[in-house]
Amino acid sequence: LTAGESHGRALAGIIEGVPAGLALVAEDIDRDLKRRQGGYGRGGRMKIESDRVQILSGVRWGKTLGSPIALLIENLDWENWRRGMSPEASEEGSVEAVTRPRPGHADLAGALKYHHRDIRNVLERSSARETAMRVALGAVARRLMGEFGIRAGSFVTEIGREGFEAGAASAEELQDLAERAGSSPLRCPDEGATGKMMRLVDEGVEVGLGFRAARSFGSEVMDEIVPGEEGPARTGNNAGGIEGGISNGMPIVLRAAMKPIPTQRKPLRSVDIVTGKAVEAAYERSDVCAVPAASVIGEAMALLVVAEAFMEKFGGDSVEETGRNFRAYLESLRGFPHRKDV
Repeated sequence: LTAGESHGRALAGIIEGVPAGLALVAEDIDRDLKRRQGGYGRGGRMKIESDRVQILSGVRWGKTLGSPIALLIENLDWENWRRGMSPEASEEGSVEAVTRPRPGHADLAGALKYHHRDIRNVLERSSARETAMRVALGAVARRLMGEFGIRAGSFVTEIGREGFEAGAASAEELQDLAERAGSSPLRCPDEGATGKMMRLVDEGVEVGLGFRAARSFGSEVMDEIVPGEEGPARTGNNAGGIEGGISNGMPIVLRAAMKPIPTQRKPLRSVDIVTGKAVEAAYERSDVCAVPAASVIGEAMALLVVAEAFMEKFGGDSVEETGRNFRAYLESLRGFPHRKDV
């Protein structure tokens, strides 16, 4: 669980389920926070912040207690936003309201969803700043997994149109690539690709949603907002109906890549889990191509996810009650942003 706004006083986080007796100190978390802040092309905010975590609960004398662990990361930029992000009612209006939603962000969808008239109420929470606490909580999990020999690493293979092919690397090779990436300004272990990527960053490349968007400039794929008959409309749907983790009213378009079917007529090498000896993998009757079936399965899974979100939003103990809640919500959006209370 995370809480906090981009320019608020601090970011807070709680993680539960961590067993007692795990050695954990702030330095274990700060290492990952520092890694998050690095990288070529980061914004000016990183010149202000120097993230350090405070462990508020769940740890005593360097060992976890088994109770929920609470973490805090102060926002140094809060000093410049004391009035603008103050929780006190007396400070209302101390900064100008944000009323121009940015395509590609959660601005418009969030304003509609939460009935906000100042988009800052949306963008402060949908900011990438929130990921600092996710990294901190992830560092706790990293410490726990390390007790069992489980490691995690990452490296960048492509930015825009430039990159390199890592191939089907072994666990050792992957670890080596991740370690080499640590010294790269773009977390890319290939020096040649790093230089090309950096030149693209200098040109202003942005990485968006989807495989195609990741290889395009932001100006090419963001869905601009224009006046419409029933309120703000879009010039396209490159975002696939989702911005900032919120559906924006456009059709939700999902794309997925499917790996080759692993069952092979020509057996692949394997190991018997009882004897530990090398064997050929067993063969079970299998499809040659399962993409058509996968599309139907994808429909079912998308419906399950949308249904869950729908019921979370509208609730109801009967179809009739849910329908009333749904229709009332649609009515509240009619004519946005030209309602009398705006």
